[in-house]
Amino acid sequence: MISNLFSRRRAERFAQLLDEANGGRRHHVRSRADDHLAALVAVGRQLHADPPPVNPDFRTGLRAMLVAAAEREGIGATAPESAPAVRRGVLGQRGAAAQRATLGGGPRGPLLPAVTARRARARGAILIGVTAGAIAVSGISAASENAVPGDALYGMKRSTERAQLALASSDLSRGQLFLDFARTRLGEAAALRGDRLGFDAVLDDMDSDTRQGVRLLTTTAAQRSDPAGLESVNAFVTGQRRAVGDLLDGASRTERDRVRRSIALLDAIRKRSDALRAAIECELPVPSGSDALGPTPTTCPGDR
Repeated sequence: MISNLFSRRRAERFAQLLDEANGGRRHHVRSRADDHLAALVAVGRQLHADPPPVNPDFRTGLRAMLVAAAEREGIGATAPESAPAVRRGVLGQRGAAAQRATLGGGPRGPLLPAVTARRARARGAILIGVTAGAIAVSGISAASENAVPGDALYGMKRSTERAQLALASSDLSRGQLFLDFARTRLGEAAALRGDRLGFDAVLDDMDSDTRQGVRLLTTTAAQRSDPAGLESVNAFVTGQRRAVGDLLDGASRTERDRVRRSIALLDAIRKRSDALRAAIECELPVPSGSDALGPTPTTCPGDR
């Protein structure tokens, strides 16, 4: 569970940033993950200042998950008991002395319990990060789920989406999230018909999310030489094209022109997905070129 949400370093860094944001001790380090985690930290601060209601079933389930993870990772009461046992059962007197000499322990002082305590604190930081992230994403997302541009909670809705991207464990997961966000933008566009500027802006965001998601998914499919990942792209295009087409009904001329641009993008994506599938099936090498939709494959020899 923990490894699926965070890498260990990112989780520890998130816990540090969240602690600093809430007035804790400042850690004088910088990480490449800081920019990606900034949105999640902002959501955590908002949650700390104005906590939203949390579903009781979610709270109960989260507590059970954390208790199980704490027992599994040796945090809390389990940690002090396990350390001496490991030392007695695995390390003899010579092994313990060698460990102290190698790692800088005193001539007689036990080093292993201190190391175990540090590991426990690190694991605890991971649990803190996972807890704060889960509560922030679930609570804030529920409160802002139906917000549209112009609503007070819309900015929080978009921040929650960025937090979800920061929590994603792979390009495949991030690609799926971007496509989910594109579906969300489509629902917002339907609510903004008649507001030309708002309608166009939301469709621009929808197309941007679509491109980013498709690029991540097609790149992953090409790198793995696995056409199965393209099924997600095709399923998205089929459903999204139908729903985008529904925006044409009763639309003004300007709105119809803008909607057709999004439809043209979806048609181009389907064409790219089919070309990639064909290239993978005829075992062409991974394409060296790419554009906004991902790898640009060459044509199979038999199709020329």
